[in-house]
Amino acid sequence: MKYYLVAGEASGDLHGANLMKALKEKDAKASFRYFGGDKMKAEGGDLAKHYSELAFMGFTEVVLNLQTILRNMKTCKADIQAYAPDVLILIDYFGFNAKIAAFAKEKGIKVFYYISPKVWAWNQKRVLKIKMIVDKMFCILPFEVDFYREWGMEVDYVGNPLLDEKSAFVPNEDFRQKNNLGDTEIIALLPGSRKQEIERLLPVMLSVIESFPDHVFVVAGAPSFPVVYYQQFIGAKNVKLVFGQTYDLLHVASTAVVASGTATLETALFKVPQVVVYKGGAISIAIARMLVNIKFISLVNLIMNREVVTELIQNDCNTINITDELVGLVSGPKRMMMMEDYNDLAGVMGEPGASARTAGLMLKYLK
Repeated sequence: MKYYLVAGEASGDLHGANLMKALKEKDAKASFRYFGGDKMKAEGGDLAKHYSELAFMGFTEVVLNLQTILRNMKTCKADIQAYAPDVLILIDYFGFNAKIAAFAKEKGIKVFYYISPKVWAWNQKRVLKIKMIVDKMFCILPFEVDFYREWGMEVDYVGNPLLDEKSAFVPNEDFRQKNNLGDTEIIALLPGSRKQEIERLLPVMLSVIESFPDHVFVVAGAPSFPVVYYQQFIGAKNVKLVFGQTYDLLHVASTAVVASGTATLETALFKVPQVVVYKGGAISIAIARMLVNIKFISLVNLIMNREVVTELIQNDCNTINITDELVGLVSGPKRMMMMEDYNDLAGVMGEPGASARTAGLMLKYLK
């Protein structure tokens, strides 16, 4: 069958690649075209546009880049129509993908949505729109099943694909040597994959270095940005930079500072104590605070429905607060408590196999 996938950011690229791999195992004639990234490209098929050209963060940034977004939508619609897939598979990224879903539905193309948009967080009535433009929804958070059912929509819970990625991970035993890290304890800095979040978060992350002279700081760089881009923030600081080795980094890190997003859950699955940080545009944050209906921003806390990791948002995301949190996580009772919470999280998350389950259900529905 012919599959067209749309992933608009790094996490979508990761999940899209795992799904493509699973689909190939079940469908020998599978062919792919997609908006995605390097991980999806590694699975084969044709990359129509890289997600680095799509990702804009926050309300203000979307408005400022509206013309670019509209051009990308037009390109995507035309490309889908030209490719004429058997099914369109949309991965999260709702603002963009909702428009693409509506277009595909008008053209008679079957629409599957993998990884639910966070409609439970704000403007829950968007479920009514989803019911009209999406044929099948595949969710990766257990509480989403009951949420959608309350709105009269049955969805499939498939488990979380991050468990697939982690279970397939084989540590590089030469990681420390390869990156000149020695035997010093590592504090990992994960500033995200989008330009806006990197520029807002990386400087404040780096500002805590002097308080931890017995640690080495390592930044997980996004592959869509060159070394020189990160060097403008790092400067002469004694900081290491790695690309495409985030899981190896988490495998050896003792503590981490992580941008809110998928990486918070990945860090927890590797059982690395962390502090979660977020900074958005002033207007974006003001709008979000009026609209958002959730108590937490990190996936770890959302899944557990309680505070497991500290979230430092906007003005709270500063040198003093990050330093204080890291001091408590480097050693002591707070570190031990978070490790115990991570064990509870692992029990809630369940077993790997989400990608294979999703691929199997998709083929079942298509046939």
